[in-house]
Amino acid sequence: MSHTHQTAPTQYTEANGIRFAYRRFGKTGGVPLVMNMHFTGTMDHWDPLVTDGLAAGREIILFNNAGISSSSGDVPTSIEEMAANAVAFIRALALDKVDVLGFSLGGLIAQEITLQAPDLVRKLILVGTGPRSGDGMATLTPEAQSIFGATYSEPDELWAHVFFTESKKSQAKAHEFLKRFRLRVEGRDPEVSEKVAPAQIAALGKWGEPRENPFVYLKAITQPTLVVNGDNDVIIYTSNSVILQQNIPDAQLILYPDANHGSQYQYPEIFVAHVGLFLDA
Repeated sequence: MSHTHQTAPTQYTEANGIRFAYRRFGKTGGVPLVMNMHFTGTMDHWDPLVTDGLAAGREIILFNNAGISSSSGDVPTSIEEMAANAVAFIRALALDKVDVLGFSLGGLIAQEITLQAPDLVRKLILVGTGPRSGDGMATLTPEAQSIFGATYSEPDELWAHVFFTESKKSQAKAHEFLKRFRLRVEGRDPEVSEKVAPAQIAALGKWGEPRENPFVYLKAITQPTLVVNGDNDVIIYTSNSVILQQNIPDAQLILYPDANHGSQYQYPEIFVAHVGLFLDA
């Protein structure tokens, strides 16, 4: 493993008329794990403890989807188009089988990748995310609106409240995460443009809007699936993880205690262990 989260160079590939920025690192030779990022996030918003931990056992591929940071193009206003771009990116790397992880908004995209290209996906990991027409998913939850609408002395402090609970223990873990979050300095991704959030919010709204029999589509996801969340997710309510587990035919669910939307960042070592056990089984 010659590169890490901090040192992996940013590379580029063309697909769907988009120049995708990506990084590959970790143990080669097996099925790569493609990771799909959350709302307004870039490749540098992943926790190095998580990515490097996972990379010890498999190759990791981080990427910016269309219109995000160092990738070209525009952010689509539907999850389905975002997923189509992600599929095009994966195929442009000449990969015929991948595992797919999606966090939050990335978890919606990961579901759609699996539905659009079932031949491509071996196993699926859904973290802090939910189904179409999920509980409280038609708009940002009241808690999310409050957190995103608040003012912080340091911009990164936002993530301490998006990802972690307000307990003393969880906030201590939040500030450990924030230190790791900024460790990469060389070749760091630029922050997203002001066009990204409105487009992503539009896509989230379409995904979350009420519809009849909304969870039937999940039966078509036949890949082994691991669903992970905190027991107190106020951004995409924890109840949505239960819906995913109960409607995806081969799904298992892990809930971490005293944890909010970014439970994998509060419990990085155990999350890496759980994901490794799932992918290697």
